[in-house]
Amino acid sequence: MTRAFPLAGLLRLRALAEDQAASELALARREQASAERRARETAERLSGSTMPAVGDRLAWHAAVAGRAALGALLVERRTEVVHAEAATDDRAQTWTDARQRVRALERLEERHDDAERAEEARAEQKVLDEVAGRRAAQDRGSDA
Repeated sequence: MTRAFPLAGLLRLRALAEDQAASELALARREQASAERRARETAERLSGSTMPAVGDRLAWHAAVAGRAALGALLVERRTEVVHAEAATDDRAQTWTDARQRVRALERLEERHDDAERAEEARAEQKVLDEVAGRRAAQDRGSDA
């Protein structure tokens, strides 16, 4: 009977931490995509806004104020994108670190399993050798 991998509990715990890190990375990527979409939409609105061709002074001031507000909003949106990219990079690094910790334990588990299989094969070979030895002894005893 094979022995269980002694670090199986730790491996499960680290795998859960990796899953959590992967989930947080996916969420960060969605938030980054959303921030990029909002920035793109704001830039499109700003580029689509025009100054009135004719009109009174009040309309011109309103158009200038609207463009200024859109410009300020675009700066804010681009700042959100930068922060979202940084959060995504941080989550990606966290996931990479978690994956490396899991992979290290998986390699140890593979070595453990290989050693257990080798030990089982040795034990089985020993039993087969004993059986063959007994048969040979019986065959010699029956020949005499």
